[in-house]
Amino acid sequence: MATIVFFCIPAHGHTNPTLNVVRELTARGHRVVYYSYDDFREKIEDAGAEFVSCNGNDAQLRLTREESVKIGSDLALSTRVLVDTTLSLDGPVCREMERFRPDCIVADSMAVWGKAVAKKLGIPYVCSTTTFAFNRESAKIMPHSLKEMLSMLTSMGRVNAQIKRLQEAGYPVKNVLELIGSDESVPTVVYTSPMFQPCAETFPAHFAFVGPSIRPARSEVAKTARKLVYISMGTVNNDMLPLYRDCIQAVEGTGWQVILSVGDQVDVRKLGNLPENVSVHPSVDQIAVLEQADAFLTHCGMNSASEGLYFGVPLVMLPQTSEQGGVAARTEQLGAGLRLKKTTPGAIRAGLEAVMNDPSYRENAGRIGASFRSAGGAKAAADCIERCFAAAK
Repeated sequence: MATIVFFCIPAHGHTNPTLNVVRELTARGHRVVYYSYDDFREKIEDAGAEFVSCNGNDAQLRLTREESVKIGSDLALSTRVLVDTTLSLDGPVCREMERFRPDCIVADSMAVWGKAVAKKLGIPYVCSTTTFAFNRESAKIMPHSLKEMLSMLTSMGRVNAQIKRLQEAGYPVKNVLELIGSDESVPTVVYTSPMFQPCAETFPAHFAFVGPSIRPARSEVAKTARKLVYISMGTVNNDMLPLYRDCIQAVEGTGWQVILSVGDQVDVRKLGNLPENVSVHPSVDQIAVLEQADAFLTHCGMNSASEGLYFGVPLVMLPQTSEQGGVAARTEQLGAGLRLKKTTPGAIRAGLEAVMNDPSYRENAGRIGASFRSAGGAKAAADCIERCFAAAK
């Protein structure tokens, strides 16, 4: 029996794909210790892992609301948060690694403290990637705008100051790219299929493209019309009341059944009187809805997009970040969805009609879904992790 330590960030889209891998590893007799956050304790323990809380050490949990919105686009802020969290966890985690004596560390690609601790202590390391894997070829799918490039260049002084803090604490990190970039020398589990991953053939063999991990539905959704449209902007930056109003206006009078999930930042009463074909919820069982859906209007986060495509649902896409833009670009390349250029009610309605009336969108989404189901899943991910620590013995 091996001891395997997982590290993850406080995000459902990064945690959920790992849970079936934890179940598979514990079913094989391994001990799994999982460093995460209190909101995720129950689901992690249900998967069979021992839970260790990072709540007292994570700098992201102490950000203001304004900083939380900027963190995905501000390299200096993101680096500061990563370094603050790594240094806060440094002492306790290094001591606990002496006690656990892990055979392997599996860390989310954004939980750089796991990668840093593995490197510092010489423990075999597997990267867990819930987005696309990126190298020089695949990164072309999400080029940065001139504004983003200028922002990165002007922030490098502050970024390098943060890297120096790590170096002074004994971490052998040369620059920010070494900290946050993909390392093609490291075994990596990627939760998508070779078909959906851009330029999959350019990655080494120890990159395991295992497909998304899709949980079973927890409820049933009754389909009450010939077409069911699902609308969700995800669980993070979803305070988008004007967009929701435009969506409601777009689908009024269509005869479609429309399920709109708005999160917990929107006062549903401000949406006014709803058309009879529209239901609005703070949250839904997304898997249960997508099993019945005919179209999915989405922010195109990797987790949501993968769940929609897994069930062969064509996507209407409104990405909010460069990462989501990359997912949208790949979906368009494969003919499984279209990106909205405007968010007027007319444009939203036209986009939904296009993906539901042209059968090629559903056919192409179905092909991607089939590639997900044949990619190997949790068993292939567990095989990759086992190979990593077996090779180190």
